[in-house]
Amino acid sequence: METTTRLRPVPTARQRWRTATAAACVVLGLGLIGGAVTGAWLTGDSSAEPTRTAYTEGRTVWHSVPVDTLFPSTLKGTGAGPGGTNRTWTRLSVAADSDCSQGLDPLLRTTLRSVGCERMVRATYTDSTRSAVTTVGMVVTEADAAGMQALSTRFTEQQLAARKDLMPRTYAPEGTLAAGFGDRQRASWTVRPLTEIPVVVFAVSGFADARTVAEPQPADAATRTPATTDIAQAGLGHEAKGVADRVERGLRTTVAELVEPPA
Repeated sequence: METTTRLRPVPTARQRWRTATAAACVVLGLGLIGGAVTGAWLTGDSSAEPTRTAYTEGRTVWHSVPVDTLFPSTLKGTGAGPGGTNRTWTRLSVAADSDCSQGLDPLLRTTLRSVGCERMVRATYTDSTRSAVTTVGMVVTEADAAGMQALSTRFTEQQLAARKDLMPRTYAPEGTLAAGFGDRQRASWTVRPLTEIPVVVFAVSGFADARTVAEPQPADAATRTPATTDIAQAGLGHEAKGVADRVERGLRTTVAELVEPPA
């Protein structure tokens, strides 16, 4: 039985012309597309750039923003002291960025587990009289807006910011006024989950002479009038609250400028 091989048809001249024309159109089309993409890159077409939000930018501040922006060398606290007195805080040192195991007690880390810990940054300040020291920090989380809102609601409903077992730890840089600022020296504190930015801001204050504190008092309670405790009368609640306020405001301004750079 004879077998045959199926032959491919030989193109005619007209078919070859059609094929060449189609190929030229493909090349031209690809060139136009490539030119449009290149043009978008060169002209900075916003449609080709990723969308910037407070969450995308806020999650990068710990490594993309200068330390002096996050933690200025001097903080001005107009009306931030007891009775509306003015305060000024001077930065003693900035800690290297770290995970949350170094700055948060285990129970507080567990409480923040729902939002995750991308990174933590901290600094320690002293007031103009050098009688108080305050560590302020930011936990940059992995959460979205819904996660941060849920955490904030939980803190409010369960009054977690007032729990002594959820106090943040201190940062006590050696060779500074705060060298003796440890766990037993913690006097007043604040912990604030933000909802517009994926960050938890915290601050903890104490006496600069490294005296131990038997009964720490949350900043909200220590700033109410009348001030009856030693912590309140020393203004340590105002120290924690005032430093946290200024750092938080600076962070919000920085993130807003990253989302919409000034013209």
